[in-house]
Amino acid sequence: MTLRFTKMHGLGNDFVVIERLTQQVDVDTALVRHLADRRFGIGCDQLLLVDPSDHPDADFRYRIFNADGGEVEQCGNGARCFARFVRDHGFTDKDEILVNTAAGLIRPRLLADGQVEVDMGRPWLEPADIPFQADARADLYPLEVAGETLAIAAVSMGNPHAVLRVENVDTVPVERLGPLIENHPRFPRRVNAGFMQVMAPDHIRLRVFERGAGETLACGTGACAAMVAGRVQGWLAEAVRVDLPGGRLVIRWPGDGHGARDDASVLMTGPAETVFEGEIQS
Repeated sequence: MTLRFTKMHGLGNDFVVIERLTQQVDVDTALVRHLADRRFGIGCDQLLLVDPSDHPDADFRYRIFNADGGEVEQCGNGARCFARFVRDHGFTDKDEILVNTAAGLIRPRLLADGQVEVDMGRPWLEPADIPFQADARADLYPLEVAGETLAIAAVSMGNPHAVLRVENVDTVPVERLGPLIENHPRFPRRVNAGFMQVMAPDHIRLRVFERGAGETLACGTGACAAMVAGRVQGWLAEAVRVDLPGGRLVIRWPGDGHGARDDASVLMTGPAETVFEGEIQS
């Protein structure tokens, strides 16, 4: 079968995008792993599917598969690429679309300067909603990892995140701690591990070890989760520049984890780029 695809990236977090609006494609774990393989396939952190809407109010359905073949709930950099893809390929003429995901509805909006802003919905902080095993909600939780106790924040942006504040993201052992946090038994669906360095109230640096993909150059939901975690601790302002290895995102959220504005949406703004179009035999 000849499969048409588009290779895209958001700050180096790269994707194979497949639309199932005009072609029929059966996606399973083996196909995802093959396409994601950087030596024998196309190569990507995640595979994104553009499907017809299965929600009465949504324009499209958006599905995400990590490189290991597992389907996940949400991907912020992918959401920006999704919006750019459907607009550039003529599947919509709207600047703002409503997209159904496994985590609920999101609203990507294409801006005049070429950036894409995504309404990522509200953050979830209750342990049962993340999900995370804890007796009660707290701003920080002790997490036993390889004989040491880490102080992590737990946040869901539709997918689970553990955020650890560090002194310097350049020297933190992400390769060692990332897999241990990802697979910690207190996170029953595994977790994305974020390592955040606070530079100023409006500026952080961040590295993210993503479940099923390893460390990526950028993680949109990870940037949102880190900003929310910093707001809850009182470290960060309502608008924050997030510098990741692949580039910069701007995250806005008026809540603080303890007030009336906590139900407000997190807004993420950043680029989405097409690398190339192609076909592959699958």
